[in-house]
Amino acid sequence: MLTRQGYHQHTTVAWYPFHKAAWFILRHPRLLGWSLLLVGVTVCLSWLGYYFAVDCMDRLTEHFFSSVEAGDSFWGWLERKALSVGEWLYRLFSRFFAFYLSFLLAYSLTTPGYAFLSFASEKMYAGADVDPEDAWSLKGLCLDLLEGLKMVCLGLVVTLIAVVINLVPGLGQIAVFLLYTFTAALMFLDYPASRRRWVLKKKLSWLLQHPGPSFRLGLLPAVVGMIPVVHIFLMALLFPILTVSATLNFLSIESRRWR
Repeated sequence: MLTRQGYHQHTTVAWYPFHKAAWFILRHPRLLGWSLLLVGVTVCLSWLGYYFAVDCMDRLTEHFFSSVEAGDSFWGWLERKALSVGEWLYRLFSRFFAFYLSFLLAYSLTTPGYAFLSFASEKMYAGADVDPEDAWSLKGLCLDLLEGLKMVCLGLVVTLIAVVINLVPGLGQIAVFLLYTFTAALMFLDYPASRRRWVLKKKLSWLLQHPGPSFRLGLLPAVVGMIPVVHIFLMALLFPILTVSATLNFLSIESRRWR
């Protein structure tokens, strides 16, 4: 982590948007190479998770929409239309949930790799001001895996809550989107925060203290998650940039506490 001196010395930008984080990676070949490797691994894991999740959900519900027989009356026509809309909404949100579950799978298994990317970007950003006791190690790798599993459990709880909230028309979908936005922000902030050995309660408290930045960090992954088919590849491609962006913005925001 940055020392107090490093916080003062290196924090000159209030916010690091997506394009600045991308440029930061492109300017450092090691970060770029590691990012490309992580993109490949994340795509494979996400695709496998998404495929099996969708297949499982479709098998469980394959007879539900075809089992209702509507008559030829006006009410029968209305029933068929309602069923058609219900099936469309189901497929839209079931794919979103399947993506989210596959995202959690890829997230948990690649946590050590992205934690290293976060540490490397912080080190390149701060140079000698990074605390040497905070270096990436085997012990840290195991702790990162443990934190990744904790986040997966939290994500599963969030998914169950979202399924219930989604039953409320209109407002339910808005609430679900906000819930996923802040959950995504938490996942990316988990890398620099876990390296400082923050517990989950402290991470959630950080989100509540900084709702605006948290929303900005989680907005893009939440929007990408709603794009059918290509969301897996887009998220995998954006994941390293979002990780670096969250790390640099975390440093920028935390630096204000030292001033």
